[in-house]
Amino acid sequence: MNARLNYFASPIASEVFKHVMTAGKVIKKSTLPAATQELVSLRVSQINGCAVCIDMHTKEAAAAGETQVRLHLVAAWREATVFTEAERAALEVAEEGTRIADSAGAVSDEAWARAAAHYDEDQLTALVFLISFMNLANRLNAIGQQPAGDYKVGQFH
Repeated sequence: MNARLNYFASPIASEVFKHVMTAGKVIKKSTLPAATQELVSLRVSQINGCAVCIDMHTKEAAAAGETQVRLHLVAAWREATVFTEAERAALEVAEEGTRIADSAGAVSDEAWARAAAHYDEDQLTALVFLISFMNLANRLNAIGQQPAGDYKVGQFH
């Protein structure tokens, strides 16, 4: 599969990515737990069918010590017993925040309340920005048909 666009050769993409990657670094160093960030990134990418991001976040999470069982069960987190209540709340907000066309209110008050029971305002802010960031990245990769499978851990850090 060949990409429709070569983002690495584009002056426009280069300029935009400078800012986008800076935003990503701010989210990454937030107090939202790193494991939660990877699980949310992976789930949003699964929903959007972004192979590049699934490849990246699966490998990054595994390198950071995430178990294969949890990585495999992210797609079915509601039925899985391997996630904490806090992680489940973050995954619920991630799903609802990604599937905004499926609900008139985007993220339900109930889902938000469950997340707010586990995360402080800074962490909730980081979660919202992470979900938004991942949706942006997923769309860039999917629309541009970026091929997946050869990501190396730390490649974009």
